[in-house]
Amino acid sequence: MLYGVMKVAIGQPLRAAFRPWVEGLEHIPRQGPAILASNHLSFSDSFFLPAVLDRKVTFIAKAEYFTTPGIKGKLTAAFFKGVGQLPVDRSGARGAGEAAISSGIKVIESGELFGIYPEGTRSPDGRLYRGKPGGLARIALATGAPVIPVAMIDTEKIQPPGKVMPKLMRPGIRIGKPLDFSRYMGMEHDRFILRSVTDEVMYEIMKLSGQEYVDIYATAAKRQIAEAAKKQQQSEA
Repeated sequence: MLYGVMKVAIGQPLRAAFRPWVEGLEHIPRQGPAILASNHLSFSDSFFLPAVLDRKVTFIAKAEYFTTPGIKGKLTAAFFKGVGQLPVDRSGARGAGEAAISSGIKVIESGELFGIYPEGTRSPDGRLYRGKPGGLARIALATGAPVIPVAMIDTEKIQPPGKVMPKLMRPGIRIGKPLDFSRYMGMEHDRFILRSVTDEVMYEIMKLSGQEYVDIYATAAKRQIAEAAKKQQQSEA
């Protein structure tokens, strides 16, 4: 009910203002579970993708969005629940990963669409980074659900870091053909299989997005960028 209200209140104005173009909508099943695995360029990715789909898609979000006290906190929690976000406690990397996997499996078992960003965080520079093998592959192999690769196009240009007002421009969304990993079902604890499944999905996302691929994790790239910036500041001091 709340999702439907938020879909109208947010999704329709978003589509009217930015007019996102979409390719491959026919690859989204009309019913039944599926995992939408997308690149991650902007905070707005979790809004543009649901805005162009007829079905509900559920993402995970950090628990702090749902537990902040006060009126503002309650409004924030209501907003994220309304747009289909599930809270995940990220205190401790392993605990966060297990919570995300458990949440994803529950969504899939309910016959719904589950959205996930295999890179684990937003790209710091618009390039595509190595996918983390934990969440995506484990959920796919534990449930047998098809994985649908998704490429967000130009969403990072709408509101770059440091910019308050978004730029009115047309982002794009390319949706690829479903990938079937049922041949590996039950092997979700084999790290070599997890790596293979994740790499295959990232390859499909790369083909859809046209991004340059970087074979390191985005979190490591962010650390390198921060360290380089710090050294630059020190050298100029």
